[in-house]
Amino acid sequence: MVEQLATQGLRWRLWGPVAFGGGAAIYFALRFEPPLWPLLLGALVAFGLWGVVKRRGGARVVTWPLLMAACLAAGLASAKLRTELVAAPIAPAMARPTVIEAWVIDVDSPGQRGARIVVAPVWIAGLTPEQTPARLRATVRGQPPRPGQAVRLFAILNPPPAPASPGAYDFGRNAYFQGMGGVAFALGDTRQADLSPAPWRVRLEMAVNGARYALAERIVARLGPRTGGIAAAMTTSHETWISQADMDVMRDSGLAHILSVSGLHMAIVGGFVFFAVRLAVAAWPWLALRVPGKKIAAVGGLIAVGAYLVVSGAPPPAERAAITASIAFLAILLDRQAVTMHGLAVAAFIVLAIQPEAIVTPGFQMSFAATAALVALVEAWPKRVREISAPWPILAIQRFVGWITAAVAASLVAGMATGPFSMQHFNRTAMYGLLANLGTSPVADFILMPALALGAALEPLGLGAPFLAVAGWGVDLMLAIGSWTAGLPGAVRTIPSAPDFVLPIAFLGVLFICLWRGRLRWLGLPMAAAVLVWPRPAPPDLWIGEGGTNAAFERQGEAVVVRPGVRAFAADLWSRRRGLTLVARDLDGWTCDRFSCRPETSQAGPVALWWGRSAPDAERLSGLCEGAEVVAVRAALVELPPSCGGKLVLDGVDFARGGAVELWRREEGWRAVWTTDVRGDRPWTRQSDPEVSDSGA
Repeated sequence: MVEQLATQGLRWRLWGPVAFGGGAAIYFALRFEPPLWPLLLGALVAFGLWGVVKRRGGARVVTWPLLMAACLAAGLASAKLRTELVAAPIAPAMARPTVIEAWVIDVDSPGQRGARIVVAPVWIAGLTPEQTPARLRATVRGQPPRPGQAVRLFAILNPPPAPASPGAYDFGRNAYFQGMGGVAFALGDTRQADLSPAPWRVRLEMAVNGARYALAERIVARLGPRTGGIAAAMTTSHETWISQADMDVMRDSGLAHILSVSGLHMAIVGGFVFFAVRLAVAAWPWLALRVPGKKIAAVGGLIAVGAYLVVSGAPPPAERAAITASIAFLAILLDRQAVTMHGLAVAAFIVLAIQPEAIVTPGFQMSFAATAALVALVEAWPKRVREISAPWPILAIQRFVGWITAAVAASLVAGMATGPFSMQHFNRTAMYGLLANLGTSPVADFILMPALALGAALEPLGLGAPFLAVAGWGVDLMLAIGSWTAGLPGAVRTIPSAPDFVLPIAFLGVLFICLWRGRLRWLGLPMAAAVLVWPRPAPPDLWIGEGGTNAAFERQGEAVVVRPGVRAFAADLWSRRRGLTLVARDLDGWTCDRFSCRPETSQAGPVALWWGRSAPDAERLSGLCEGAEVVAVRAALVELPPSCGGKLVLDGVDFARGGAVELWRREEGWRAVWTTDVRGDRPWTRQSDPEVSDSGA
């Protein structure tokens, strides 16, 4: 044990980013909003105490815990400060449709109900300028307008959606830190608007996004909607042309990560340019003798990473990947080893200092867990003995076997490191993901991405066709591998989420295995497997979605949805999170009309719904209560008829306060857990009341 502690050396410092991220995670786990100044003061005091003890020659057994406490306090303060800095208006839930005039900033990924765009509102009827959000995501009819257009929408405006169920992923929090203050659903066609010139920052953003979208259109025109849509998503992050069928194939085969511009893409593009520049310098003897080829290549890699970040639209995963790749190239410029655990720790510190909210996102967790695992694998990989003399066929076989072994080990290690997060956040495991990634890795690494990078760079000049054709062949092969693996029996397994506190345990276990040097690292294995082995609580008997417009109840391992197709995304998220198979209710045994649906007997189901905007009369409400144990009414109720006595009746006031709800049947009655109870009172959960502006509605 003493020897193990002695061998850690400078690796104790690697736990600094872990503590910093832990502080940020604690901030986001709070159900109340702490004040800023006590957190800043606590961080300053903690670092001051550590500095004093360190200067006086305190032993590591004392200084290291103090440093970790200081980093944790700094993470708390940094997260709070970031929340204050990005604060912006959040749209209220308006009772009636409104008119929105805005500039189109970018084209977003399509949703279930149509194309989506990101707009910068200039005027929203019914809201004052102080209440107007800086950005909105709008679902529009038909083809989306291009970035840079001024548009006028007649739309339903709402704040960013709350979690689909208590404890589920918080889309509203994510939108808050991206500056997205609301969502709109257009009720008519998108019309042109006559607006005064936008501020120069908005014009620059629209110009860049317009060029990105034009490049995506050219790639699709070259390769066709199916192949070109995948290639465009990997280049510019525009998923407009990807069909739902292809998205399901990529997800079920474990290849969906390839569609999102992240660490893999940055590593391939930056690495390709690095080796290409270094080869070019080495091929010119006169230049190779006069300039440091490796450092010139590192500068080329930095430029490539920066250019790819701009072309991709700089989504948060791409920003994190660009920072990590830049640290590696900067290490080369400083004559340091490029891929080290210390370099990764520096990258994690920078990312979390800039975006503390990243600690609670699946992308950050999976990306840094996988990268840490791969770096640990590189550190532990045995050094190959160089042969003095061997026939080339034997060398070729040895190299091939070595490459296959390394590829299998890398895919296996990365998959195991990201497994807990995939289970907890997405509740699905691609059982043949290792096989699919092994099949596509050589294609993506050596053919698809380099050809796509060259094709995208040369396409504006009209010279990208040959390279895009090669990239298209790689996309088709990747889709073929994905379709085959996704079609295998048992390709996808649904796993319910563990309790919220289990994922941090697994995260610490993965990090302990990666950061600790020596055999004691395997003490972290039981912790790393916590999400897999932790007992799951009994699922709720009933789920009612936000607003009471849909519900599902548990029956023999199935989630029986009352209104199939309504809030289908939320119902699917809830069922997967609880490990249930989503099925539609039986047609028999239910009485449904335009505004309501109720079971005729208690055997058919426990819940009745009224989704009309106006409250039902006493007779209709009495009918809803007859066959159901729970009644959900979208509108606010004044009083209940006698037939509803002893029944749990939830109305619009309850849903406006609590959001979605999960219900467990108990002997003493129903136990309810609301979304807002878990979410707490935080800046991203608040919204203002609409006020009529001077211009009127």
